[in-house]
Amino acid sequence: MDETAAASGPGTPAPGRGGLFSRLRRGLGKTGSRLREGLASLAGGASRIDEELLEEVETRLLSADVGLEATDAVIEGLRKKLDRRGLADGEAFIAALKEELTNLLLPCEQALSIGASGRPFVILMVGVNGAGKTTTIGKLARRLQGQGHSVMLAAGDTFRAAAVEQLQAWGERNRVPVVAQAAGADSAAVIFDAWQSARAKGVDVLIADTAGRLHTSDNLMRELGKIARVLGKQDAGIPDEILLVLDATTGQNAVNQAERFHENTPLTGIVLTKLDGTARGGVVFAIARKFGIPLRFIGIGEQAEDLRPFAARDFVEALFSE
Repeated sequence: MDETAAASGPGTPAPGRGGLFSRLRRGLGKTGSRLREGLASLAGGASRIDEELLEEVETRLLSADVGLEATDAVIEGLRKKLDRRGLADGEAFIAALKEELTNLLLPCEQALSIGASGRPFVILMVGVNGAGKTTTIGKLARRLQGQGHSVMLAAGDTFRAAAVEQLQAWGERNRVPVVAQAAGADSAAVIFDAWQSARAKGVDVLIADTAGRLHTSDNLMRELGKIARVLGKQDAGIPDEILLVLDATTGQNAVNQAERFHENTPLTGIVLTKLDGTARGGVVFAIARKFGIPLRFIGIGEQAEDLRPFAARDFVEALFSE
């Protein structure tokens, strides 16, 4: 997929992407502001780079929802550099901090790849109510179309009539067919019908919506497993991708959601939405540290182009750019 990170050094935006980087920087403005005002000014004005400063930085990271495990890893990396006398001044400190944060995210920088298997590539979208799942489906469908793929949508959220209508609206807007049934229909049956239709018509990608559900609802969580099993009986390789959509504004609760969904239906990727509306975007580091699941996309605005592939170096640099 396009827009993958270039092999530039930490803290360096990929070349030729000024406009895209500016959108990312604006989208991460609230989270970045918290980090810049706290960490950059703190280190820049420090007369000494020492343990006291590390303790202050630890507090700032935790307040930005970076999470305990990720914060501990960052501080430990900085402490080792401090012990080697590698942090001589504030500028060196910030550079080292960026490097540690980038290293947390790099293992999760894995682009979604649509393979040529001779059958529809199936993406199952899961998440709690209000995370932006249906909107993400619409944006993803448009993105895949722009890459030359034919797309079909499955309205597997049969519990909310509004969800079906919203998906159909996206389908009409993007000229993408939508397979739907009456409200209350069995979700697995709807998605199964969509799979058969997509295969018969030679569609490249089938994106299946599912009902938003609280991660604490055991029955609904088990239903996701049923959907995956029904699809798996048609072809052992499907679904090819199970994408969890998380709302960044929920902070550390997003980590709890990811844990429960991953336990019930092993995830292959995560989409983190609404980063433009929160100062808690540091949760991306907590998620990366705890799960190591690929961060396929991030959402930084309302426009279709604001759903963008995750690039670790660009993400960290945008947080520290004014």
